[in-house]
Amino acid sequence: MELAVALVFLALAIIIALSAIKIVPQGREYTVERFGRYTRTLKPGISFLTPFVEGVGRKVNMMEQVLDVPRQDVITKDNVSVQVDAIIFIQVMDAASAAYRVDNLHYAISQLAMTNLRTVVGSMELDEVLSQRDQINTRLLNVIDDATTPWGVKAARIEIKDLQPPPDITNAMARQMKAERERRAVITEADGEKQAAITVAEGQKQSAILQAEGRREAAFRDAEAREREAEAEAKATELVSNAIARGDVNAINYFVAQKYVEAFGKLAESPQQKTVIVPAEMSALVGSIGGIGELVKAVQADAPPASPPPPRPRAAGRASAVPPTGG
Repeated sequence: MELAVALVFLALAIIIALSAIKIVPQGREYTVERFGRYTRTLKPGISFLTPFVEGVGRKVNMMEQVLDVPRQDVITKDNVSVQVDAIIFIQVMDAASAAYRVDNLHYAISQLAMTNLRTVVGSMELDEVLSQRDQINTRLLNVIDDATTPWGVKAARIEIKDLQPPPDITNAMARQMKAERERRAVITEADGEKQAAITVAEGQKQSAILQAEGRREAAFRDAEAREREAEAEAKATELVSNAIARGDVNAINYFVAQKYVEAFGKLAESPQQKTVIVPAEMSALVGSIGGIGELVKAVQADAPPASPPPPRPRAAGRASAVPPTGG
């Protein structure tokens, strides 16, 4: 009998100890209720309760959690049906509010997200929905975070997982994208041809400018060469004329022979002249030159005596290469 009583007291002591000592794991918080009323929150670690008076009310997960928003059909502003689903990242900041201000926290947040997702997507056109996911996420996050703040919950972020337009809209979008890419390809090719044509035209322009400058420089140098040649010829003619005035027969012979050779050369170079007649007696030319020399001497005999001639110029030296008169 005494053994049975001892065992009962031992079992009662164990039950009391287990009900009084509570160990809260990391990432969790327990609410404490006294006769069904919330009194305090137990943090991670060991805590002691009053046996038969206090008890654990709710065990709240304080870690960040991921909630899945079910897929639903949403009508956009331009009357296109789109299937949308999302995920929400939440974290409980106040265990008491999350436990006693809302019933079934996860279900409440999921329904709130679905409702606001329909509102946000329904206020946008299809092109905006497909191209502005970040804007949709931001608007949903602001709305849900404000709504869950009284529940002691922080909405960290919301992400749209998938957007599925109807198959016919998808095909139309694919054709539109293909046409747009072809248009860009044509524009790019046209721009390339335009740039190539501009480059070729610039090259031709520079080439024409350089050719014109070359012709100008060549014409300038040709004119300069002709001018110098004329000056040299005038100087030579002046020297020969001075020699003739002094009675230098060799100068007369040089002058007449030079003109004769030039005329004979032009006659030989004529493209229409197929036959060139060369005098059989070249002495006739020499005789003519000699006759001219005698005429000059006769003129000098009638003229008054002149002063001694100055030193013979360089042109007279070149004329000595002609055979003397009367060979």
